[in-house]
This record gives sequence, C-alpha cells and structure tokens, in this order.
Amino acid sequence: MQHIPLNSSWCEIYPAQIDKNLLHALGLLPKGTSFCAVLKADAYGHGIENVVPILLRHGITHVGITSNGEARAVRQAGFAGTLMRLRTATLQEIENARDDDVQEQVSTLKAARAIHDLQTQLGQPIKLHLSLNAGGMSRDGLELASQSAKDDCLEILRLCRDQIVGICTHFPTNEPDELEDSISRFHQDLDWVFANSDLNRDDILIHGGSTLTLLSGFDTKTDMMRCGAIMYGVALPDRDFCPTISLKARVTNITTYPQGSTIGYDRAQRLERDSLLANVSIGYSNGYGREFSGKGFVLIQGHKVPLLGKISMNTVVADITGLEDVSEGDEAVLFGPQGHEAITGDMIQEQSGTILADLYTDWGQRNPRLVCE
Repeated sequence: MQHIPLNSSWCEIYPAQIDKNLLHALGLLPKGTSFCAVLKADAYGHGIENVVPILLRHGITHVGITSNGEARAVRQAGFAGTLMRLRTATLQEIENARDDDVQEQVSTLKAARAIHDLQTQLGQPIKLHLSLNAGGMSRDGLELASQSAKDDCLEILRLCRDQIVGICTHFPTNEPDELEDSISRFHQDLDWVFANSDLNRDDILIHGGSTLTLLSGFDTKTDMMRCGAIMYGVALPDRDFCPTISLKARVTNITTYPQGSTIGYDRAQRLERDSLLANVSIGYSNGYGREFSGKGFVLIQGHKVPLLGKISMNTVVADITGLEDVSEGDEAVLFGPQGHEAITGDMIQEQSGTILADLYTDWGQRNPRLVCE
C-alpha cells in the first residue's frame, strides 16, 4: 500500500469494486454492442494505472481519452487496443499523439484540410472519426441541418475517405422522449452520410451513448457505447453499482470553545453552547470546496458530525461535542463509509450542488491515492 502522511487528506481507491461495476455494465449492453471504457480526467480521478489492468482482464478493446497525457498513461499501463480521443484536438495535439496511435475526431472542413496536410507531411495516416452533432451537444459535431454543412461534410469525406474509421455523436440528454428522438436523428444523419459517400458501412465503427444512455435501457443501435461514470459507481445504487472512491483526512487538533465563540472566516457561525471542536486536515485546496460551508458532515469514530463555519484552504472544523474517544490522528471520512454510517453519493451531491463525476475527478487529482485491495 502507498504511504499516506498522517496529517493529510487522501482518496482510497477500490479496484475490486471497479471490476464489479464494469462486469455489471457489460451485462447491460444491447446485443451486438461493444463497450468503450472512458478514462478521461485520469480515470475520473481513480488513476489510469489502477483501471487499465481491470479493462485488460475483461477484454476491453477500446478506450476513450481526451488529453495526450492520458493517452501516454494508458499506453504505459499496457493497453495496446484502440485509443480514441473523445473531443476534437488542436493540430499540435494530433501530431504529438502519433506515437501513441490516437484516433481523432473531425467535424469541420478546415480541420479536415489541416489534418490531410499533416498526414501528407508525416507520411503516416491519421485515423479519424467523423463527429456529427445530430441536433445534440453543439460542441464538437458537424450539424447537417443546412446544405452548406452537407457540402462541407461531402468534402471532408472526399479528403479523408481512407482515414475515416468511425462516425460518432454524443446525446445531450437521456430523458426517454428526447433520447428516442436523438437516436432517430443520429441514424437519419448516418443514412445520409452512407447514401452520399462511398464509405463501406462494414468498415465504419458507429458509436454513441454514455453511462446514462446505457442505464436508460434504450438500444442506440450503434456498434459501441462510450461509458465512464458507470465503472466508478456513478450510477443508480439499486442497479448493483457501488462507489469506488472514498475521501478521507485526519483529526489534527481538539479544543473546547465557550458559548458565543465564532467559527472561521467572517464569523460565519456562532456557538450556541460550549463545544468540543476538531480540526480536520482538508479544505478547498483538496477539492472539498466552499460550497460545503454550513452543509457538510464528516464521519469520526463512526459518528456523523456537522462541519461548522466556512471551509478553509486546508482545514475544516467539526463539532464533536459529546464524543468521548476522539484523538488527534483519527481518521475522518468526508465521503464513504465508516463503521455503520456512511456519507453517500446522494448526500454529497445535495450538499455540494454538483454531480459525483465532478467531485471524483477533483478529489482524485488533488489528493494522494491509496489503492485498497
């Protein structure tokens, strides 16, 4: 196990639970649909090196990343399969990713021309996925609603005919009615592309759909779905998916303060009684943000106790009045279980006002990670 300094915050990572979540996810795939494991943001903060061995055990052949650093980490972890960038990239990024054999997205004629010139210069083909908006995210995809856009698409297909290996989209919502419409719209665009080009459907990987799409039960009628959150337990808890990360810190100081004392910056809170308070070694620099001020809880000695005042950069204050056995150095849990109590995903999302994927990636990239077997 990795050594964690006594007075610090850290994340505990549970690979065995990632393995179980992935197995459950694979069981939900529509027949004939494959799985692209999304390892963006250093595997949602879990560490790419901790997740790739699990993917290899389950025979996962496609991995999605966004940055060149992530691509390098995936290759260094031993993955030799298909590596796809899940956004468009700058020309410099594309050039610098060639050693890691990254497949790229293209959605504008300008980018297609630049990529065509780059691969001519390199003497090396760059495999491409045509990204279609299909009335969706309006982010990276080409929207085929106008004739000028269709003309651009035809020119992209002409320039990059031999490099296009996939066509993709990203659905903006997974509400049933809208998702059904999005799937239908994507397939209409696909039909137009194949009817107006000499692309061979059997040679093209069609992919769309994320964790929430998979959980919706809708069949996207694509060759592959790209899912990340589901592997890390960011899914419905009644679907056998469990969290794969905990956020922890240490009690560093215990002091009694009299009634009327004010807590933290701006005197944000005033004690209504004499209180026993504990400093805990975590704060907004560790990803436990100021949005938790006045809302957060922490588990100490298996008891859920409130945090008082505003969240500081490296310290929070917990009210441990009535707890007799707390000592400096005790473990404090900001997310996850301790004893018979737990701070759950629903609780932390309500307190923070954001989603678990946001919190996981922040915590996992700001704190040391302890891998728990």
